[in-house]
Amino acid sequence: MNTTVNQRGDSQVAIVESTDILISNVQDALDLMASIQYLTGCDKFIIQQWNVTEDFFELKTKLAGDVLQKYTNYQVKLAIIGEFDHYNSKSLRDFIYECNHGNQFFFVQDEQAALDALHGVK
Repeated sequence: MNTTVNQRGDSQVAIVESTDILISNVQDALDLMASIQYLTGCDKFIIQQWNVTEDFFELKTKLAGDVLQKYTNYQVKLAIIGEFDHYNSKSLRDFIYECNHGNQFFFVQDEQAALDALHGVK
């Protein structure tokens, strides 16, 4: 796992680069959050869709909700870059829509959109 930090003014976003699945359960998500905060000092970060187990996108597993709740508790903001249109679940589409209209979690198609979203929130 490699991380770089993108800075705009006083806002810092860690960009995580890895070909591995980094989040397959809640503990992985907490470990990733702690590692990024330790390595970079950032409380906002970007990962790729392939860094997250497919179970995350199956809402009935509750993994997405549990991870996002933990990150909310620790005031960590996350953007996931990927293609989400191929998921047929209306619940998932609604979940992504709601996240993208909030200020904590974002599901976007490219790094620039992720940086814009995360730098735009306090």
